[in-house]
Amino acid sequence: MRLGFIGFGEAAFELSFGLKEEGLETIFAHDVMIDHPTFGPQIKERAAQAQVEILSTPEEVLSQVDVVMVAVPADKALEVSEMLKPFIKEDCIYVDVSASTPIVKQKINTHIKEKNAFFVDVAMLGPLPVYKHKVPISASGNGVDQLISLMNPYSMNITKVSKKPGDASAVKLIRSIYMKGVVALYLELLEASHEFSVEQLVLDSISETLDGKSFRETMNRLVTGTSIHALRRSIELDGSIQMLEASNLNSVMSIAAKSKLEILASYNLKEKFKGQKPDYWLDVIKACKEDATVNN
Repeated sequence: MRLGFIGFGEAAFELSFGLKEEGLETIFAHDVMIDHPTFGPQIKERAAQAQVEILSTPEEVLSQVDVVMVAVPADKALEVSEMLKPFIKEDCIYVDVSASTPIVKQKINTHIKEKNAFFVDVAMLGPLPVYKHKVPISASGNGVDQLISLMNPYSMNITKVSKKPGDASAVKLIRSIYMKGVVALYLELLEASHEFSVEQLVLDSISETLDGKSFRETMNRLVTGTSIHALRRSIELDGSIQMLEASNLNSVMSIAAKSKLEILASYNLKEKFKGQKPDYWLDVIKACKEDATVNN
């Protein structure tokens, strides 16, 4: 099996390095920055470390590989697919690993289908320097089964989401709502606790509340409980916001949380659930969706 990369940044380097260690013999790559005075030397050094042959044009890569992994910035992925389209061989597996939106992935898929090739939308769900080629991957598209079959011997960790392009990227982008959002929340929490010199007390209190249960248990408890107490909790957050603003601290996350809770309170779920906390978070989401549908 011959593998190629279009774009040889960190993602392509880490994947290549791991795959070479697993015994994959042939890897080609092309990067538009290969002759850049600053970035070119790093690309060449990484290629040498990973034993990857750098080719001068993307056409050369595509002419020699069975699988091409396109590892370019998200805002370039569609443009690159258009540029590569004339050179894609029939039955080639075109794998887009960018963090593009589902709509962009679907547009790329259209280009690939027109060449009678296979498309795979890939979302990498972990740090590549840690996992390398074993990074957890969600994949969707009409070429997923073929990709898994080809890469399993090299210990890649690929989970099939569906045959619909964009579904894998949806997993990554939805996951990012939490993974990036919680960091912003942590920053607001830590800035405030440090400002008031109570960081140890605050962190100990939160740890005591959260550490004893799994993520799923905690998430379910908080969502179901808040469904019937959203108004009260939004009012409590208003006090937090006033405190932050009085100390000239940024309160953007608290303001956003208050707004979200006010929207939840507007659905009157306490009345709908007769004052009783539902058992499952999905009950809350379905009730919100039902109310929004009725009111629209």
